[in-house]
This record gives sequence, C-alpha cells and structure tokens, in this order.
Amino acid sequence: MGRVTSRTPVLRIRGAQHSTRPDTVAAEEPLEIRLVGTPLAVTMRTPGDDFDLVHGFLATEGVISGPDDVAGLRYCDSVDAEGRNTYNVVDVDLAPGVPIPDTGLERNFYTSSSCGVCGKASIDAIRTKTSYDVAADAGRVPLEVLLALPDRLRAEQQVFEKTGGLHAAGLFTAAGELGALREDVGRHNAVDKVVGDGVRAGRLPLAGHVLMVSGRASFELTQKAAMAGIPVLAAVSAPSSLAVELAREVGITLVGFLRGDGCNVYTHTERIVLPE
Repeated sequence: MGRVTSRTPVLRIRGAQHSTRPDTVAAEEPLEIRLVGTPLAVTMRTPGDDFDLVHGFLATEGVISGPDDVAGLRYCDSVDAEGRNTYNVVDVDLAPGVPIPDTGLERNFYTSSSCGVCGKASIDAIRTKTSYDVAADAGRVPLEVLLALPDRLRAEQQVFEKTGGLHAAGLFTAAGELGALREDVGRHNAVDKVVGDGVRAGRLPLAGHVLMVSGRASFELTQKAAMAGIPVLAAVSAPSSLAVELAREVGITLVGFLRGDGCNVYTHTERIVLPE
C-alpha cells in the first residue's frame, strides 16, 4: 500500500524565527478503478481503505447496490520507476447479471451531465437513481447530539493531527455513536470510503444516521448521502445552492455551519429535536 503521509523539508517562519525542519504532509496519489479490466474512473486520493473507496464510489454512482453485486476485486500491477507495485489500480469483477455501465463515469458525473442546462436535470437524475426513500426516514436527532459531532469528528482524525491537511467524513447514529470515520485529501473520497464500509458490511441503506463532513456541503456529497439512504448531512461550513435544492427534493436534512453552539438547518428541519 502507498503511504498515508510523507516527510518533506520546509522553511518554517514564525515571526522573526526562521528554521529548516522536516514536516509531515498528507499523501495524494491517483487510484484508477477498472471494471473487468476496462478503465472506469480515476480519482486522486490518500492511500488507505481503497476497497471501501471503490465500493462506495460504485454504490453512490448507481453501479452496485450491495456487496453481492461485486464478485471480486484486486490490486493490479501498477509499477513505479523502480518496478515496485504502487497499488494505484483496482480491478472489479461484477456479479453475474449486474450490468456494466455503457459510459465512463467521472467525478461530478451528474453535475457535468447537466452542464449548460440546469440544476434540475441533475436533481432528477439522482431521484431516478437512488433506491431508497430518504424522505420516509423517521429518524430524529437531538440538537445537543448534533452540536457535539464536529468535536467528535475532529478527535478521531488521526492523520489530520499529524498533517493538518485531510478532510474527514464520519457516520454517526442519532445518539451520537460513531460507526465509521475515514480521512482523505478529497471530501468526496472520504464520504465514498465511509459509504463503502457500509456497502461491504451489507448495511445499506444507512437509515437513521448522520453523515458529518469537514468543509462544505456540496451537491456531490448530498448526492452520495441520498444514494446511501442517509437522512441527515451535516457540515462545518456552508452548503451550495444546488445541495440545498437536492436535499429538499430527496428528503435529506441538510445542516451547515455546524460549529460551537449553533448551526443552520436548511431543509427538513423536523428531524432536529430542539430542547424544550
């Protein structure tokens, strides 16, 4: 496996003090996903939990719906200049009867497919693709549990503690119990890894859960929550307008600016239980 972090010399400047010292940075390497030997997608990711990443990517793009749809997956030979395997290519065998997509998938697949038309085309595509009725999820999250999630997420970010350079996604129960946490240079990859963990364990849909992400809530992350059947998406920063539209349409409770003692709840506010 590739390294999660690497060391590099830096010039450290702190006021009038200058020094040269080694620093730890988060690793970033490409991962090529193949279906039966045919290249499907390439994503830049932090090495680690690659099989979770592949399962999550395929599930949130509608290629698979559960672990039984994957007959097998393996690292392929992808050697560096010294002939060592980089572990940067994963080939997936789909189970009999699972159709292979007839078009290449890319990051922002739905977003790019509607480029120049309107966001509504993207939202309609997700509503057609997802197998789960997120709007019918009756789960409720107490406000005090929600407000505690950013600190819970940050406390579990082991690689971020060393580098300061990774996003995180965490899956929590409505009682605030952590089910899975993954870190990556890309928010979308961190989410795919968390969803992929659920796919491999046969837990989809992830009903009654909260997906907590560092950074902002984009359309893409909202799409992934919908595809995994997650009813609440919370972010420490702002959502995009299209993320709000999609959350409203598919029935996701979208929370932004979740920090300190406050937050903004943009859609389906009924899932947040306020103190009396």
